[in-house]
Amino acid sequence: MARKPLALLIAGMLTLGAGALPVMAAPAAAAGDAAQAALPDIPYTRFVLPNGLTVVVSEDHKAPVVAVAMWYHVGSAREPNGKSGYAHLFEHLMFERSGHHDGNYFQPFEKVGATGMNGTTANDRTNYFETVPTTALDMALWMESDRMGWLLDGLGQDEVNQQRGVVQNEKRQDENQPYGLRVQENIEANAYPLNHPYHHDTIGSMKDLNAASIDDFKTWFRTYYGAANATLVMVGDITPAEAKAKALKYFGEIPSGPPVAKLQPWTFPRSTSTRGTMHMDVPQVHVYREWNTPHGGTEADNLLSLAATVLGDGKTSRLYQRLVYQDKLADDVSVSQNSGELASQFELEVDVKNGVDPAKVEAAVADVWKTFLKDGPTADELARAKTGFRAGYVRRLEKVGGFSGKATLLAAGQVYHDDPGAWRKDLAAMMAATPAQVREAARKWISKGDYTLTVLPLAKGQQASTADVAETGGLGTAPGAPKPVPAAKHDWHTVKSDVDRSKGVPSVTTFPDLKFPTLEHAKLDNGIEVTLAERHDVPLVQMELLFDAGYAADQGRKLGTSSFTMYMLNEGTEDLDSVQIAKRKQRLGSYINTGCGLDYCNISMNALTDKVVPSLKLVADVARNPAFRASDIARLRGQWLAGIEQEKARPITMALRVLPPLLYGKGHAYAIPFTGSGTTASIKSLTAADMRTFMGDYIRPDNVKILVAGDTTLAKLVPELNAVFGNWKAPANAVPKKNVAKVNYPGHVRVFLMDRPGSLQSVILAGEVAPSTEAPNNLEIGTMNGAFGGSFTSRLNMNLREGKHWAYGAFSFLQNAVGQRPFMIYAPVQTDKTAPSISEALKEAKAIVGPKPLTDAEIQKIKDNDVRAMPGEYQTVSAVLGAMQGIALYHRPDDYVQTLKSRIESQSDKAVQAAADEVIKPDELTWVIVGDLKKIGPSVRALQLGSVQVLDTDGKPVAAKDGGATNEK
Repeated sequence: MARKPLALLIAGMLTLGAGALPVMAAPAAAAGDAAQAALPDIPYTRFVLPNGLTVVVSEDHKAPVVAVAMWYHVGSAREPNGKSGYAHLFEHLMFERSGHHDGNYFQPFEKVGATGMNGTTANDRTNYFETVPTTALDMALWMESDRMGWLLDGLGQDEVNQQRGVVQNEKRQDENQPYGLRVQENIEANAYPLNHPYHHDTIGSMKDLNAASIDDFKTWFRTYYGAANATLVMVGDITPAEAKAKALKYFGEIPSGPPVAKLQPWTFPRSTSTRGTMHMDVPQVHVYREWNTPHGGTEADNLLSLAATVLGDGKTSRLYQRLVYQDKLADDVSVSQNSGELASQFELEVDVKNGVDPAKVEAAVADVWKTFLKDGPTADELARAKTGFRAGYVRRLEKVGGFSGKATLLAAGQVYHDDPGAWRKDLAAMMAATPAQVREAARKWISKGDYTLTVLPLAKGQQASTADVAETGGLGTAPGAPKPVPAAKHDWHTVKSDVDRSKGVPSVTTFPDLKFPTLEHAKLDNGIEVTLAERHDVPLVQMELLFDAGYAADQGRKLGTSSFTMYMLNEGTEDLDSVQIAKRKQRLGSYINTGCGLDYCNISMNALTDKVVPSLKLVADVARNPAFRASDIARLRGQWLAGIEQEKARPITMALRVLPPLLYGKGHAYAIPFTGSGTTASIKSLTAADMRTFMGDYIRPDNVKILVAGDTTLAKLVPELNAVFGNWKAPANAVPKKNVAKVNYPGHVRVFLMDRPGSLQSVILAGEVAPSTEAPNNLEIGTMNGAFGGSFTSRLNMNLREGKHWAYGAFSFLQNAVGQRPFMIYAPVQTDKTAPSISEALKEAKAIVGPKPLTDAEIQKIKDNDVRAMPGEYQTVSAVLGAMQGIALYHRPDDYVQTLKSRIESQSDKAVQAAADEVIKPDELTWVIVGDLKKIGPSVRALQLGSVQVLDTDGKPVAAKDGGATNEK
């Protein structure tokens, strides 16, 4: 379970309908050339220290940063019965104090501008990672080594109690989502026997977590966190010689730890089909099917990954074609091969269309399965699948670290296969696979022994079960469990170090400068402005057609028009249907995405340099010749409506749908659900004519800027763009104006409650309007927010998560906007702490503008982090393009990024505090609280914050169900 970065959580909530580019984008070579195309590679050096620590190093000097990844070969698979969740909880404890650092682990890293910092736990490993400026590498290695060697010197019962509470709220948060953690717990409990290492979920049961003692964790640490059971990976601006010297310096004196026996693969194939049913608070039926398959790195695992792609990965897959397009039985379907060190799982998921009998879905799936097992994939299907896998690796090589970059690939190979380059062998095996081999693997592993789980919506008055699945059902013990193999004998020994740890964390006094390309400009024949940032590190070009539109353009229209229309562009042109578009993208090796944000709509492309010209032709066809066929509209409408119902079932999106209209008021362009999806009524009434009108108003050459980053030049790019966009003519009508006029504060506190019976947590969302992103004091507002609630060590998070452990995370954030933007406080908290959490959040808001203003240290911490993180933030062309988008949207100068450092550093404490006083108005907040009103309503009302109303999921007042009045003054 990952300790989710706050920025990712925020982005996930506010870009549900936006056209953001994915991390792993399109195929990277023509489908027919996939097997012959050169494989990507990561050169590396590997060595083992005298104490047994394995070190892997890869040089990459394109940015002055180094990714550090520390992987311990222990995960939830090592947990004995009755001790589930220990590995994950221990991961959290590793972020607490250590023997020579008396403070939170994040604090030193925030000061030096670390990026991509996190820790995660899986079945087979626990990993920790961060990317730091090159000059901060010694600090990072000191911190990693101090918790490896001296964690127990700083670990006490208080830390265990605190992080136990945090983890339990993480569990509640995951379980509180539709189709959430409980589903996966059910599948795992029925996939593997009780004595299989994968029988239980990583996060564990509440019972086991409550029973965990500090002695248990000390034993866990001494058993599994020795140097010889760990792998350290460094990728970036460093040489192998430098890495070896630093590794020996900081880690050489740490003992190897006891030998750890190696767990052996246990696929546990099942011969009979079994079934299960769960009733949950969900809007539609969801069908899961799972098969146990061989572990990662085997021939079967690679072949089944290809099979999964052909069967259920996207519009061109067989199941999507059958269930969504042909039979119209489902809103979505996916198939995946999820690889593990001991076993893997082949999983099918289907969102059953409302009103459809799940039995019909299963019959159609069986028919597709039968044909696939008989004939296997076609040559074209297999070639396109291969291209997709190769592409995924190519894109991953852009980043040195993080969740999926080079360091992760090297570490996984070393830990699981004793080979940092194992990923390349897997890719090569897939590139060489034949249709017959894929067919035979499918016949052997996914023709029998499946477990089917059907998740059904609750009937009226029915309650979902709240017991841990692993404690109430699943498979019993089974014979045949392989015995672990004892570790080989080694003469590991420590090496004395000259590091004086009593001096504390090494100081970092110098920092590298940012490298950001100079922006170049040109115009096409019809006047379209083109901006280019050259970046020649990888053969990739990323482009965005940026239109001044967005969700705000729905004003005066049916809500959701902008997002729905943009999504329809990929559903068909005059000459191509949606499947033909998808196949063409796969064969070109390009990714083309369409979508909207609050103030913009966009069409984006990511392509290999040698595929730019044909990719641009496809982009132009999508942008200029949309078909808006009735059959496509009907299909997408059904999926869209199902998506809206999903939003109404998820606590945070429930709140995000109703808060903006309350903040901005009727008639404002931002008074809409911030998911951008519209309403059920508006989407039902949306027509092709509505979409064509939107296109004529906004998606036009006099309302667009073309932004490009990557491996090209202006001299080459402009003729290519002119060939497809240069003759695009604007319509006669003017581009409509959006009403983003200034909104007044309400003058008092308002409280809105939304009932979600049986909810395991309450979501607290409080908001008010703040100045535009274009405001002169935008940087000061951002710094203020970082200190108040926008960083891990912010006041809000340190209070509700680290201090009270009532939440997995609590923070504040600002959504960028051309007009007044929303400032929001967000905290998902345990139900019985709802009212106290509101009080604490309000206390922090009042303190920052009252008796406890921001300190110089709090402000400097955020400024330092913002400046020092910059060199690591622009490793990819998508990151560069993101900065260019901000420059275009908010009318910033071309050198905005290059001059940002001096402007951040020049912020005065007085100006930052003034921003807090301007933005945070505790007595005028609008609160939206989602939870079980029978449990939280009376205590929230007792706070007497202000007027109280109960709203339904459409934001309309309804009768209270907690004994309170519908509307209180």
